[in-house]
Amino acid sequence: MRLIVSKNTVFPIIIGMIFTLISCRSKTTDKSQIALKGIDTAIPAKDKKAIKVGANRTDIYLPFLKGKRIGVVANQTSVIFKHDDTTTKMPHKEHHTHIIDSLLALNVSIKKVFAPEHGFRGKADAGELVKDGIDTKTQLPLVSLYGANKKPSAAQLKDLDLIVFDIQDVGVRFYTYISTLHYIMEACAEQHIPLLVLDRPNPNGHYIDGPILEDTYKSFVGLHPIPIVHGMTIGEYAKMINGEHWLKNGVTCDLKVISVENYTHDLPYWLPIKPSPNLPNATAIHLYPSLGFFEGTTVSAGRGTETQFQIFGSPHLDPTQYPFTFTPQPNFGAKHPKHENILCYGKDLSATPPLTRLNLNWLISAYQHSAKQKTFFTPYFLNLAGTKTLQTQIIAGQSAQDIKASWQDDLQDFKTTRSKYLIYD
Repeated sequence: MRLIVSKNTVFPIIIGMIFTLISCRSKTTDKSQIALKGIDTAIPAKDKKAIKVGANRTDIYLPFLKGKRIGVVANQTSVIFKHDDTTTKMPHKEHHTHIIDSLLALNVSIKKVFAPEHGFRGKADAGELVKDGIDTKTQLPLVSLYGANKKPSAAQLKDLDLIVFDIQDVGVRFYTYISTLHYIMEACAEQHIPLLVLDRPNPNGHYIDGPILEDTYKSFVGLHPIPIVHGMTIGEYAKMINGEHWLKNGVTCDLKVISVENYTHDLPYWLPIKPSPNLPNATAIHLYPSLGFFEGTTVSAGRGTETQFQIFGSPHLDPTQYPFTFTPQPNFGAKHPKHENILCYGKDLSATPPLTRLNLNWLISAYQHSAKQKTFFTPYFLNLAGTKTLQTQIIAGQSAQDIKASWQDDLQDFKTTRSKYLIYD
């Protein structure tokens, strides 16, 4: 059985943005109204119909949970907001409660928590092993879904009647929460356990761009034939996984999606809680699809600084072309960052307005001005790009415009497929 809950009530929750709506349908952005620094910024709603995330719609989904043994897939973004003042600042701790705490207070029988990359509290580095354990606050068992155990085992699910998935995604193929979603759906389908997805907006949901992943380059940073920026919420994406039969052996998950009220893909959404340690603010989140390519090169995307995914640089870039400098050092988001304690020459993008398409020029220019072009790309780049073609095109000197032209037929096919699974305009 599938249930998609429609948007039909109003419950404001401090969402919105100061700038004009961004759209890939020929809308323009008033750059003077963009507040780019920090997640904690006062942003009045466009109108009185503020967004209400799926987790806040307890009246809709609590009946599915009562009397059942529940597992929850969650991290630090899995919260229920407390207040409805659309002009206040983004939520501090006193303005929201973690969904685990909220459900326990509502006498929901939670048996265990499943944690994705970065862990339950969202403090682990990218790629760092997240261990099983016990949540010190609730004493609930924590099961890691990152590392060797990306898919829950039958034993880990045997005492559960239903799984709740509530994680804030950023709408990018190589951001691993959608891969975690895939494996959760697959495990639930195999064990005949229903999955309830509490949907949240996609901060990069206003455009679709990038090469389609080829099957040869499937990995945990890309499991499905989609572009790098797919323009779907995680609830819509779950519907696509089911509908396109991407789960092992074509199994189908018993899926229910609790939708977001008053949301459209063109509506800007400023994340109230950073989704991972190295995406600290809205600027980083908007730049991440374009700067994420550097993770597969010798260029740093700012890990080991306070401006992760808002700058890039390398010791090997031409300082006459890249006069901006920084030195990566160990910090909360990178225990051993690329080029640790080495001066890097690069570019500061922290004043860049939110994008409406991927920017390839930064990647192309960095390659062209690198003193070590032969080792510029690492093998990991192919997994991030999802194809070898992009690397070949850059090495051959093709322009960003020509490279993007080669994607267009595949993108149109994807958009046609995507349209079957959309919940929001």
